[in-house]
Amino acid sequence: MLGNAALAALKIFAGIQSESLAVIGDGIDTSVDVLIAVMALVVAKVIVRPADTGHPWGHGRAETVATALLSFALFFAGAQLMLNSAHQLIFGERRDVPGRLALIVTGISIIGKIILAWTQYLFGKKADSPMLKANAKNMSGDVVISAGVLIGLFLSILTGIGLIDSVAALLVGMWVIRSAVGIFMEANAELMDGGSGKEFYRAVFEAVRSVPGAGHPHRTRMRRIAGFWDIDIDIEVDPSLSVLEAHAIASAVERAIKDRVEAVYDIMVHVEPAGNRETEGYGLHEASLVP
Repeated sequence: MLGNAALAALKIFAGIQSESLAVIGDGIDTSVDVLIAVMALVVAKVIVRPADTGHPWGHGRAETVATALLSFALFFAGAQLMLNSAHQLIFGERRDVPGRLALIVTGISIIGKIILAWTQYLFGKKADSPMLKANAKNMSGDVVISAGVLIGLFLSILTGIGLIDSVAALLVGMWVIRSAVGIFMEANAELMDGGSGKEFYRAVFEAVRSVPGAGHPHRTRMRRIAGFWDIDIDIEVDPSLSVLEAHAIASAVERAIKDRVEAVYDIMVHVEPAGNRETEGYGLHEASLVP
């Protein structure tokens, strides 16, 4: 957070001093990384609260809601940058060539982002944290943005054409909007209890098949809550088994699923007698995964 904050402040200051929209836009994009870190720290206090009568599922979705709101802020920042750049290009407004300060700061930014991405990846690998690994990937994308800005600045200074900076700013704005849409789609999938992917369902079905006595996994539903899985599944067992024996099979299914699927928040296994075929109005079964 502190590293991104320093780079964002440096780029926005240099962009204003050098009158470079591209560098300002790059600074706005880096500011989003700061906001994400701040949001994570604030929302973490909400997420760890235990479930209560008003929130029996816990408070994990606070992170998803905050992420969706962040995507809107990011979208409007990128759109504003695009509109300003497009206005200058369409109406041919005269632009001064950005100063060399913008060039120097952008070069520093690239080096800083590479270091941040590298450290995030190392810590993510050491802690086996998908979040840190994803953040490292996001920062790698920021290096690409800054590299594009650097090329635009270099060409603008080399040719003496200030509008090249506007073209670079337009491209940066498009990238920011693309990032905003991607963030929103991921948050929306979680809010709509979707986006789990067939590979996770396959892992669940394989876990059921590995447990003796458990069969016909169906009406399976998986959803994300703050990075953790909440899983519901129906299985069939021999109808002659006692409740205790059926419960033991259900417990074995839970353990098998947790062995194959990481970050499980809760699993609900519903036991049915073998041969019971009810009409399924929701959830997935193995046949639904066949292309």
